[in-house]
Amino acid sequence: MSEHGGAADWPQQIPRSRIADYAEMTTSPTAREMQASSGKHDLEDGRPDEQPPVHTQESDREDAGAETRRREFAALLGEFRRTPVLVPLGDGPGPEGERGLLTADLGGVRFILAFSDVQALARYAVARGEAAREWSYQTVLGARLLDVAVPAAGVPCGVALDCADGEEGMVFPPVRGIVPDEVAVDFASGTGEAE
Repeated sequence: MSEHGGAADWPQQIPRSRIADYAEMTTSPTAREMQASSGKHDLEDGRPDEQPPVHTQESDREDAGAETRRREFAALLGEFRRTPVLVPLGDGPGPEGERGLLTADLGGVRFILAFSDVQALARYAVARGEAAREWSYQTVLGARLLDVAVPAAGVPCGVALDCADGEEGMVFPPVRGIVPDEVAVDFASGTGEAE
């Protein structure tokens, strides 16, 4: 008897990568259906599909929505770069021997924790159960965090703003257009091109 109740031909479950799920979310169901049908056509006649992509009202709406989100994010990024934020000091030494900035590692990426005001920092302290301790912090311009502190980290690094505030917080990942190209994870060093 096998571990699946005696069914010898039970299909083995292969765990899927979360990245595969994200990749599927970036493609609309209509586009997936068109890709599947064009793949069948490719197999039947043995040559690649030479048809231009078909635009539908739905795909045009999705493109417009993506462009709107890009513009909104660019505005938020610009505002963050112009705004002084509070950055708590961590326990470990920084690059010059002084106390370093408070960071958190997530999925192989380091994030510098920044807060828009004292109340946001207080919410973070309460969430950590450390509201009674004294929190030392520096006031740093957002642009300086992205342009100087991120490259100084020496590892893939971004900035997490108001991380205790759930969806009200913001993450600035280490990608082109947010951090300098030479430390962006989506930039092929030495080639000047995106990976």
